[in-house]
Amino acid sequence: MSGHLPDYYFRVRENGAFVFRVDTENRQRRIEMDQIATVNIRNGEIKPQGDRELSERDLEVIQDWMAERTALLAERDIDDIHRAVDYLNLTTQWAQAKATDAQLEAVTDDLLLAMHDLRSVLVRKKADRLLQDRS
Repeated sequence: MSGHLPDYYFRVRENGAFVFRVDTENRQRRIEMDQIATVNIRNGEIKPQGDRELSERDLEVIQDWMAERTALLAERDIDDIHRAVDYLNLTTQWAQAKATDAQLEAVTDDLLLAMHDLRSVLVRKKADRLLQDRS
């Protein structure tokens, strides 16, 4: 562990984080983490813990974290989609070159339905974008 700890710690949860202020400047030189807020990045809500009032610095750090976290999650979403394209290509190669009849029987219907659903959504969204571009 490095010699300097950050002033704030964010315990990530599904839709945000619990925010803690980190304190090492106490008599016992122990690391103390005091929960100061709960953050919801889906709706942008910052709830102070208990009767606590957040300082301008607290709010600034929390808002910066929220912006960085939102950007990171968006990057991860796109990366996941690129991986899905790779998996589709690998699945195609597997089906063509390696899959047994029994394996294909086990997955064909699920794959066809999923691909049909995806194709329908993509075609509809593409048509919507083309119509918007013309207006």
